[in-house]
Amino acid sequence: MKDYLIDTHAHVDMLEEHIAETLKKMNANKVKKVINPACDLKSFDRILALSKKHNNIYAMLGIYPSEAKTYSEDVEEIIVNNAQNIVAIGEIGLDYYWDKSFKELQCEVFAKQIILANKLNLPIVVHDREAHKDCFDILKENNKNSQVLFHCFSGSTEFMKECVNSGYYIALGGVVTFKNSVKMKEVAKAVPLERLVLETDSPYLTPVPHRGKPNTPAYIKYVAQEIAGLRGMAVEELTDITTDNAERLFKI
Repeated sequence: MKDYLIDTHAHVDMLEEHIAETLKKMNANKVKKVINPACDLKSFDRILALSKKHNNIYAMLGIYPSEAKTYSEDVEEIIVNNAQNIVAIGEIGLDYYWDKSFKELQCEVFAKQIILANKLNLPIVVHDREAHKDCFDILKENNKNSQVLFHCFSGSTEFMKECVNSGYYIALGGVVTFKNSVKMKEVAKAVPLERLVLETDSPYLTPVPHRGKPNTPAYIKYVAQEIAGLRGMAVEELTDITTDNAERLFKI
């Protein structure tokens, strides 16, 4: 039985606390591995550097939807050249919450990065904010062979079931601990365990009891505790299953 946790999505490169403090807290809370996503080109180098320096930090590269205008063949070349140093393409996808003025470009860049992930045989980590149908449709049209994870899942239980039926994974984080997050609690109770992984999205979305403060990968334990409680199961069992899922998905 695995008695350690994996944070499948934490912006370690953005944390205000020193990396040594982050690693110390992770170790004290049995968080053995963390995956650090990119959002834009300027973050690529520091994310790769962190993953090369620390054997429990893994890198994934991709262009975030709000940065779609910066995507180019040069970006693709950098990702291809570093494919052996990354575990996924992400975080990529669609975000209609902040700015809908370039939806078509977001969709185009999302599709291109899906095709790139297929070419490199890497998983896809999806950022989906208020764009469930378009994300799902673009994946269905373009994804041929990559595993798919919906990061920080925010859809309904019905949409979760559609994703799971397509073979996709669901990541839940600190939001599930919020008192008024009824929808995410329902998803947490209904998602098949073999398709569930955990995340913090640090430094954002800090779980209760530290809500309002900067998040850190060590707080993944609160997500595990909340979901285990909602499902009426031992937290050790949930940890074992979600850790195994993450290791299988990312091959880490």
